[in-house]
Amino acid sequence: MSPSVETVRQRAVDRSGVLGGRGSGDLQRIVERAAKIFQTPLAAISIIDHQRQWFAAGVGLGGSETPRSVSFCAHAIHRPGEPLVVEDARQDPRFSNNPLVTSDPGVRFYAGVPLVDRMGYALGALCVVDMTPRERPENLIELTMLGHEAEGALRR
Repeated sequence: MSPSVETVRQRAVDRSGVLGGRGSGDLQRIVERAAKIFQTPLAAISIIDHQRQWFAAGVGLGGSETPRSVSFCAHAIHRPGEPLVVEDARQDPRFSNNPLVTSDPGVRFYAGVPLVDRMGYALGALCVVDMTPRERPENLIELTMLGHEAEGALRR
């Protein structure tokens, strides 16, 4: 993402007012449904800020944020409207040296959909994560639909 596009995207994140606030119960329910549908131990709605990934809602997470530099969702936001699927992070050159892959929790599978505002700027992503490699899910459309629900909840 070019610096000028990232600057405008960051302004959209700042305007949204979602950073650092408590996630709504709707966001938490969406994440719980995603984890259940995809049968993953981790699921989250993350908001990508300058230097961090902040979790607006989550299942199985150990904290409320991670550095942006290790965020899979920071890659997902580069293509609003398209899901990012990583079947085995150890085999993907973008992630094979990522500390979330090489050490705890040992991420292998990631599927995420960008969450965009009304102007089309990606604020973050809805994702599901597993420590076992997986093939691209056939029901990826369900994650996209849950992402649309999350976008609506973020706009409230």
